[in-house]
Amino acid sequence: MKRVLITGAAGFLGSHLCDRFIKEGFYVIGMDNLITGDQKNIEHLFKLENFEFYHHDVTKFVHVPGKLDYILHFASPASPIDYLKIPIQTLKVGALGTHNLLGLAKEKNARILIASTSEVYGDPLVHPQSEDYYGNVSTIGPRGVYDEAKRFMESITMAYHRFHGLETRIARIFNTYGPRMRLNDGRVIPAFIGQALRGEDLTVFGDGSQTRSFCYVDDQIEGIFRLLMSDYVEPVNIGNPEEITILDFAEEIIRLTQTDQKIVFKPLPVDDPMQRQPDISRAIEVLNWSPKVERAEGMKITYEYFKSLDKSELLKKEHKDFSVYNTR
Repeated sequence: MKRVLITGAAGFLGSHLCDRFIKEGFYVIGMDNLITGDQKNIEHLFKLENFEFYHHDVTKFVHVPGKLDYILHFASPASPIDYLKIPIQTLKVGALGTHNLLGLAKEKNARILIASTSEVYGDPLVHPQSEDYYGNVSTIGPRGVYDEAKRFMESITMAYHRFHGLETRIARIFNTYGPRMRLNDGRVIPAFIGQALRGEDLTVFGDGSQTRSFCYVDDQIEGIFRLLMSDYVEPVNIGNPEEITILDFAEEIIRLTQTDQKIVFKPLPVDDPMQRQPDISRAIEVLNWSPKVERAEGMKITYEYFKSLDKSELLKKEHKDFSVYNTR
């Protein structure tokens, strides 16, 4: 039985990856320090013989007994609310955590895939964004802690590939949505749906002309799985190229939820990208992958998931106290 380590296993994408690899017949080792992850996302796996969980922070030394065939590094705060509250931990998991896991992959002779992001492109000056675009990122802006952590991840990963001959893969993940997203994590879809369910007006930053491209989680997981199993070393965009303005999307949410909320406008956050659309030509050519789930279908499933949550979760504004994680 092939063995895979998935960091960030209790998070949104990490938990879906655990499900996928269990389904594929792997022995899955999940690892998470539960800063932003939620153990509820994977507790259905605890009874399985081919799943085990380590409550561990990957910025500290990582040891896993036995062989490992694959490592997927998905440990990182991923929403603006999180990485703006824990900027130091965000940088550490991108730098120290990635270094530790690359060292583990080298020790175990395992193939490693790292979860990079469309944020490496910053506020892009080219549209759509292809993998050969170097980006437009402010290193000292508030979002730089996330953007530069991911850019460093890519750099050190390629260094391990070139210097040590390590088998590495880099997934540049664009906006993804679906069940198990945190309702109050500040990202567009849970923010809008949460406001609609609470009867609040929908908050749009700026004039709403900025664009995003949303990929349903099942499509995202399929793309990641194919990339891991491929022979391709360079970064690959995994996302849905169907683009929509935030204002149009807010109106779409109002129709979906059948609410009569108004749309209110607030100032645009610093360094918020104005355009975000993946060029997935490389994924189509190399992985024979493209998204299959239409946004209307995926959003209906996602909305039903959020509606099913306990009302206390709906009313909860803050997820956790992050103060301890910025002390070191």
